[in-house]
Amino acid sequence: MREGLTALVGALGGAVLAVALVFLAAHQGLLPGNGGTAQIRSYLLAHPELMSQMGEKLQAQQEEAASVAAAAKLQKVGMKPFFDPKYAFVTGPANATKTVVQFYDFNCPFCRASLPALEKHMAKHAADTRYSFIEFPIKGDDSIVAARATLASRNQPDKYLALHIALMKESDLITPDILFADAKKVGLDMVKLRADMQKPEIDAAISASIDLAHSVGIDGTPTFIINGVMHPGAVDDATLNKLAG
Repeated sequence: MREGLTALVGALGGAVLAVALVFLAAHQGLLPGNGGTAQIRSYLLAHPELMSQMGEKLQAQQEEAASVAAAAKLQKVGMKPFFDPKYAFVTGPANATKTVVQFYDFNCPFCRASLPALEKHMAKHAADTRYSFIEFPIKGDDSIVAARATLASRNQPDKYLALHIALMKESDLITPDILFADAKKVGLDMVKLRADMQKPEIDAAISASIDLAHSVGIDGTPTFIINGVMHPGAVDDATLNKLAG
């Protein structure tokens, strides 16, 4: 909903700016005729493509500005916090030449759509890439419960990835029922899991990961940071191979 509203506002803003610029051009004598209201209206009706072209140009400029701002924030924060095991699940060699960080929500369809590419990339690049998976539960209470469970699952060796993958492969909303059913399927000790979910360090980890995301301007999922460059949105094989190598 928020993404759609943002896009609508952006589109309207681009259209308004386009009209304003045409009026300004007319006022400066850059359009044919005397630049009166009727003349401007006729010109816009004769050249409707100007609206979309100018809107697209504005959007491109806004995206470029956002990219530059994100890069500056990343440079200021540095990459070390994105591999802090207090809140990130980290796998791969410490001296890896390449890095892939993902901020995700288990109820995000685009996060789920990115899983096949990530699995393939991890299988192929286990020796040269360090991966970090960071909880960013922004889609409601069920997402927070799922985040608490996966963070707690790390207290049971070798269970985190199994639970992570099981949840990402679900097609329905991750409710507590689905969450605990998947946890049981992958072999977690359910009594221990439920107890560990209540520990204060779990809340602290979620708060820390959300604060980290906001510190570099991340407000949606999935967001990847690949070799130090932010990439918002889903990835497929071609995109991930191009960005991560």
